[in-house]
Amino acid sequence: MSHDPHPHSHDHDHDHSHDHDHHHHHHDHDHDHGSDLSQAAIRVRALETILTEKGYVDQAALDLIVETYETKIGPRNGAQVVARAWVDADYRARLLQNGTAAIAELSFSGRQGEHIKVVENQDGLHHVVVCTLCSCYPWPVLGLPPVWYKSAPYRSRVVIEPRAVLADFGLVLPEDTKIRVWDSTAELRYLVLPQRPAGTEGWSEDRLAQLVTRDSMIGTGLALTPAQLAEEQTP
Repeated sequence: MSHDPHPHSHDHDHDHSHDHDHHHHHHDHDHDHGSDLSQAAIRVRALETILTEKGYVDQAALDLIVETYETKIGPRNGAQVVARAWVDADYRARLLQNGTAAIAELSFSGRQGEHIKVVENQDGLHHVVVCTLCSCYPWPVLGLPPVWYKSAPYRSRVVIEPRAVLADFGLVLPEDTKIRVWDSTAELRYLVLPQRPAGTEGWSEDRLAQLVTRDSMIGTGLALTPAQLAEEQTP
């Protein structure tokens, strides 16, 4: 399956962040999964319900496992990619030129990651990712998509009023920062390369990776600062 040579994105500057007409946004590709549950997902959910009702499975434990994969285990892969790009200029260049191939150099590949484009945040330019039709998401580097990513309000609002949506996440960007919204499809998914926080000169890749959050790679957040990381790690 070849990927779309013309990625879908929406630009929003500080004067026209509400001018986008969502009805004129077209998708050239069919998604491989929709909002409705697949037959396999329905069977899994039914089995989960039965096991929970019989007391064989603790729903709270299941929720914790899912949350762990959403926020910790899955995004660790992406964090390693970002950290490598921060310390290795040649790798960063390869990553921006061909995200799929560069990510595969670190042995991260597979279903939902066949074609990944990496977009880089810069001073005055911030990227955010959405899938307006369902929940296309780069599983190999981000794990499972969070519930809010699949929700109708996020999928519709972030294209029309991205600045307001980011503020809902606690991310308030300067008024002169342009926001570019990338719309994932079944054939092409996106990963945001966040800016490297100040005060991290000389840090190892492993230490830098601790600053990279799932939300910073979707664009609904920024990488942690050293002070924020220290606060998180304080017992």
